[in-house]
Amino acid sequence: MSNRPIIGVTMGDPAGIGPEIILQAFSEPSIYETCRPLVLGDFGLLSKLNGLWKKDLRIHCLESPPEGIYDRGTLDMMSLSTLCLDEFGPGRPSKETGHAMVTYITTAVDMALAGDIDGLTTCPINKYIMHQAGFPFQGHTELLADKTGTSDYVMMLAGPQLRVALVTIHMALAEVAEQLTAERVLKTLVVTHRGLVDTFGISAPRLAVAALNPHGGEGGLFGTEEEDQIRPAIEKAKAQGIDASGPYAADTLFYWAMTGKWDAVICMYHDQGLIPFKMVHFKDGVNTTLGLPIVRTSVDHGTAYDIAGTGKADPESLIASINLAARQAMARANTARSANPKSRERKHKSECRPARGWSP
Repeated sequence: MSNRPIIGVTMGDPAGIGPEIILQAFSEPSIYETCRPLVLGDFGLLSKLNGLWKKDLRIHCLESPPEGIYDRGTLDMMSLSTLCLDEFGPGRPSKETGHAMVTYITTAVDMALAGDIDGLTTCPINKYIMHQAGFPFQGHTELLADKTGTSDYVMMLAGPQLRVALVTIHMALAEVAEQLTAERVLKTLVVTHRGLVDTFGISAPRLAVAALNPHGGEGGLFGTEEEDQIRPAIEKAKAQGIDASGPYAADTLFYWAMTGKWDAVICMYHDQGLIPFKMVHFKDGVNTTLGLPIVRTSVDHGTAYDIAGTGKADPESLIASINLAARQAMARANTARSANPKSRERKHKSECRPARGWSP
């Protein structure tokens, strides 16, 4: 049982649904079969909610991962904040909660880089509150890339039936065509291919590339990005041994993707990929960042302030995210062993590094 990977689970925005979906997920025995889950959050808040909703979980605070119990009925956690529970509430974030949610993330990243945990799963945050707290990132993905010094990374949404990777992420739709370059498309293809091999265990990934314009541009009638940017990137990827095809008109592409024809779809912008993905995997979808030196997964939904504190939030995406992080951690370990058969399994260190350099 000690061979199960340790997965750090960050609590997200304390005013959102993160705390309650953590309590619900940790009440499910299934996550303990795949990993040793460890929460990074606020002990006072989780204890209060645990009592209010009578989850009957034993909340076990620890200083470093080796001290965890990691068994059903126990929620192991490292308490990284002491929030004043009288100054905020469900659906009412503050600068204090913004600082707290960033602390959970940056500490988890430090621990993953140090080898103290095998990966992390993140609960939802509020980007505006993160900015108000002094951290000017567009989201989790950009913060993690900056923190790990990663320049080539890809946001992927993964579910049992569909995986989509994004060339552009959080930007205005009016800016997408301007930002869409052959280099950017090629980078997404390369990082996605490598990520599917290393963290999904797919030895020969098949990638489909979506067109940007209706009907794939219709020979230039509806736009030339397909011929000027997307197709050249596909040809360069093929020259590197990557199984990529397209560009395909997006209005039919996802039907065939759902049949299992490809292992992932490369989408040009955020909603092009996330609308069909969430139609299929609204409850069990997982956001994962490819290209990082660490394993990272996340729920595919937001803070849901409108239902925060009601106990109505569905923990299914969090459970799927924790389980996928565990599988990715094991896949990475297998890849590393295959590359270096003489290497020994890394042992977890007894001390955790503090977050570094994150004062706004």
